Amino acid sequence: MLLDALIPDDAARAAAADAWALIEALYPLGRSLTGDGVRQTLDHIGARIPLIRTEVPSGTPAFDWEIPREWNLRDAWIADADGRRVVDVRAHNLHVMGYSVPVRCTMTLDELQPHLHSLPDRPDWIPYRTSYYREQWGFCLRHRDRERLGPGPYEVVIDATLAPGHLSYAESVVPGQCADEVLVYTHTCHPSLANDNLTGIAVAVELARALHHAPTKPRLTWRFIFGPGTIGSLAWLSRNEARLGRVRAGLVLGLLGDAAPLHYKPSRRGDTLTDRAAAHVLRGTDARMLDFEPYGYDERQFCSPGFDLPMGRLTRSPNSTYAEYHTSADDLTLIRPAQLATALQTLARLASVLDANRTPLNLSPKGEPRLGKRGLYGSVGGSAPGAFEHALLWVLNQADGTRDLLAIAERARLPFEQVEQAATALEHAGLLRVLGDTVSPHESEPKGPSP
Repeated sequence: MLLDALIPDDAARAAAADAWALIEALYPLGRSLTGDGVRQTLDHIGARIPLIRTEVPSGTPAFDWEIPREWNLRDAWIADADGRRVVDVRAHNLHVMGYSVPVRCTMTLDELQPHLHSLPDRPDWIPYRTSYYREQWGFCLRHRDRERLGPGPYEVVIDATLAPGHLSYAESVVPGQCADEVLVYTHTCHPSLANDNLTGIAVAVELARALHHAPTKPRLTWRFIFGPGTIGSLAWLSRNEARLGRVRAGLVLGLLGDAAPLHYKPSRRGDTLTDRAAAHVLRGTDARMLDFEPYGYDERQFCSPGFDLPMGRLTRSPNSTYAEYHTSADDLTLIRPAQLATALQTLARLASVLDANRTPLNLSPKGEPRLGKRGLYGSVGGSAPGAFEHALLWVLNQADGTRDLLAIAERARLPFEQVEQAATALEHAGLLRVLGDTVSPHESEPKGPSP
């Protein structure tokens, strides 16, 4: 049965307002692959939805990778001879290159220049730069400020630790009526970037909250994962290979608050349940369907050939395609609550289709069964069937055990919701049974140490 009123139209604005409030709370936090900023982010999420948190020790293998050392930044600045901070991380998190090693020295401008990053073509924006897997340090600043720097000397300080610690990720599991799962992944590693990816985090939280409080229990088990990009999904996959056979669909979420239309990127296979459901839900909207490519966000890991999971990606602007991407201009002025609301409504409908889709088998396949005596057909003949009766006939005709409801909806050119409602009525009348549902969920919590 469809998830009734998961995020109805009149609730979407309130959900978007809650998402916006979470974005505002998270924006000042200094996140990275690891560290206290990520844990503080998970604290905020955990205040809204139930979370299972996992801490993976530094040095733990994750396929061809390993968990890096934990990085925590206390303070950083460049000060001129008068002690005035000309670059100060307290003014903006992006002023320090992520994962910079500690440094404390005095340098001339010429000595400092190789460690400075700016955007000559965007002189008022601060770039976002990282060096996760190579030990170096750097500062990011507005190019107009860089051009004003005198010859020095400058006091240069990065007060940080880079030491054995942990990578933090968290899951929110909504148990379903069966063990088959839908995965939703969103990355938590970017500091003070609103669209990328506080919008993905906030929208995932609101969708998870709606599912946790849905009036009907979902058919499938929904697993929301909040972790850093690339190494976070690899860490989760390396610790959860045993459950991957249960995954029936999945989405990577991000960049959902800017003004661009929605963009869906399909899975590696291109014809999975997720891909088909997205095509059905987005048809007739201004959304754009992308081609698969092995570049992007964490769908790269879930769709790698060793897993080949049915994971698509939903964004507004795709990564790297808007000017503000990975700069200080990706701030709260770039995103809009209305964009969050429409993204949430689209995701709610997509979630309902994914959750309600199933493969029916007609239990009375020899001719049409008498629907009238079961209260499913009009008592007066002579006119064409109504929309509901038409959907009943389509489901009965196509329910030979080889087609799911989504395929029937596409073949009949009917809304999925109409076909699903017809199938539910036929199930209740004893004329259909569902194929392929697995047993009740078990072992919902992930393995491994938790904080």
